[in-house]
Amino acid sequence: MTQRYVIHLPVVANDLPAAQRLARVVGRWLLVLPQTDPGETTVSAEDDQNVRHRVFCDLLMPGGRRCLLRADHDGPCARTLRR
Repeated sequence: MTQRYVIHLPVVANDLPAAQRLARVVGRWLLVLPQTDPGETTVSAEDDQNVRHRVFCDLLMPGGRRCLLRADHDGPCARTLRR
Protein backbone atom coordinates (compact mmCIF):
# COMPACT_ATOMS: atom_id res chain seq x y z
CA MET A 1 0.00 0.00 0.00
CA THR A 2 1.29 3.46 -0.89
CA GLN A 3 1.37 6.33 1.55
CA ARG A 4 -0.88 8.39 -0.71
CA TYR A 5 -4.56 9.08 -0.23
CA VAL A 6 -7.15 10.29 -2.72
CA ILE A 7 -9.87 12.79 -1.83
CA HIS A 8 -13.26 12.11 -3.44
CA LEU A 9 -15.26 15.33 -3.57
CA PRO A 10 -18.81 14.91 -4.91
CA VAL A 11 -20.07 17.83 -7.00
CA VAL A 12 -23.46 17.71 -8.73
CA ALA A 13 -24.18 18.73 -12.35
CA ASN A 14 -27.29 18.24 -14.50
CA ASP A 15 -25.69 16.24 -17.33
CA LEU A 16 -22.39 14.69 -18.47
CA PRO A 17 -21.14 17.66 -20.55
CA ALA A 18 -21.87 20.08 -17.68
CA ALA A 19 -20.11 17.76 -15.22
CA GLN A 20 -17.06 17.54 -17.50
CA ARG A 21 -16.91 21.33 -17.96
CA LEU A 22 -17.17 21.92 -14.22
CA ALA A 23 -14.53 19.27 -13.52
CA ARG A 24 -12.14 20.91 -16.02
CA VAL A 25 -12.62 24.33 -14.38
CA VAL A 26 -12.06 22.90 -10.89
CA GLY A 27 -9.09 20.80 -12.06
CA ARG A 28 -7.35 23.75 -13.73
CA TRP A 29 -7.98 25.96 -10.71
CA LEU A 30 -6.48 23.32 -8.42
CA LEU A 31 -3.20 23.47 -10.34
CA VAL A 32 -2.18 26.16 -7.85
CA LEU A 33 -1.82 23.33 -5.30
CA PRO A 34 1.20 21.08 -5.92
CA GLN A 35 -0.58 18.07 -4.41
CA THR A 36 -3.24 17.93 -7.13
CA ASP A 37 -3.24 15.75 -10.25
CA PRO A 38 -6.08 17.11 -12.40
CA GLY A 39 -5.11 14.87 -15.32
CA GLU A 40 -6.67 11.93 -13.50
CA THR A 41 -10.05 13.68 -13.05
CA THR A 42 -13.11 11.64 -14.06
CA VAL A 43 -16.87 12.10 -13.74
CA SER A 44 -19.64 9.53 -13.33
CA ALA A 45 -23.38 9.29 -12.89
CA GLU A 46 -24.34 9.39 -9.22
CA ASP A 47 -26.07 6.02 -9.44
CA ASP A 48 -23.39 4.36 -11.63
CA GLN A 49 -20.06 5.48 -10.21
CA ASN A 50 -18.20 2.51 -11.69
CA VAL A 51 -18.58 4.01 -15.19
CA ARG A 52 -16.18 6.95 -15.28
CA HIS A 53 -15.60 9.49 -18.05
CA ARG A 54 -12.18 11.14 -18.40
CA VAL A 55 -12.14 14.93 -18.26
CA PHE A 56 -8.61 15.77 -19.47
CA CYS A 57 -6.53 14.29 -22.28
CA ASP A 58 -3.63 13.78 -19.82
CA LEU A 59 -1.13 12.76 -22.54
CA LEU A 60 2.46 13.10 -21.36
CA MET A 61 4.13 15.93 -23.29
CA PRO A 62 7.81 16.76 -23.80
CA GLY A 63 9.32 17.98 -20.54
CA GLY A 64 7.18 15.63 -18.44
CA ARG A 65 4.09 17.86 -18.17
CA ARG A 66 0.62 16.65 -19.12
CA CYS A 67 -1.90 17.96 -21.66
CA LEU A 68 -4.71 19.90 -20.01
CA LEU A 69 -7.18 19.98 -22.90
CA ARG A 70 -10.44 18.03 -22.76
CA ALA A 71 -10.38 14.28 -23.34
CA ASP A 72 -10.64 13.34 -27.05
CA HIS A 73 -9.75 16.89 -28.20
CA ASP A 74 -8.88 17.64 -31.82
CA GLY A 75 -5.43 18.85 -32.81
CA PRO A 76 -2.18 18.89 -30.88
CA CYS A 77 -1.95 18.69 -27.11
CA ALA A 78 -1.35 21.85 -25.08
CA ARG A 79 -0.79 23.08 -21.53
CA THR A 80 -3.11 26.08 -21.98
CA LEU A 81 -6.61 26.57 -23.30
CA ARG A 82 -7.05 27.34 -26.98
CA ARG A 83 -8.62 30.67 -27.86
